[in-house]
Amino acid sequence: MLFRSLQDAITRKDSVTLAIVSSLKKSVGIDDPDIEINVEKTVVFISISDKLLFKSGSYTVTEKAYSVLEKVATVINSQPEMDVMIEGHTDATPIKNDVIQDNWDLSTKRATSITRILQSRFAVEPSRLIAAGRSSYVPLAPNDTPANKSKNRRTKIIILPKIGQFFEMLETKAE
Repeated sequence: MLFRSLQDAITRKDSVTLAIVSSLKKSVGIDDPDIEINVEKTVVFISISDKLLFKSGSYTVTEKAYSVLEKVATVINSQPEMDVMIEGHTDATPIKNDVIQDNWDLSTKRATSITRILQSRFAVEPSRLIAAGRSSYVPLAPNDTPANKSKNRRTKIIILPKIGQFFEMLETKAE
């Protein structure tokens, strides 16, 4: 009985996840090499290359990024039962200047910049947003060539089910 309820809840979340992915691919465009959309279990991952969002070593969002963020925000706003984590990633090249202390600092400032834009410009509910920096510690490729370093500099927008709602669905089904 509990297993069936769990399975039903997972199936419903999978359906919502597939709808989100379809909507994102249609609105954002799957042919852009700087944007990658993946699904793992009930979580949608949108990975956007830093060259689309930021100038090198900066956390100020470029003008061309706004059109992509607007499309992503439209999909996010259509799924109010989901939370959204924005993860900043850097390559392993050290950075330090008057404003940025290190790669941890740059990755968190980039995540916060995207978070603020989603909230202020595109009306994503701030209680749904999570800003996180990963620095250079979750690379996609070895940091040994300029091309590989470029792959590692990215921002991930992760659309995930609210765990409390998932358990509420289980409890409702079990009653």
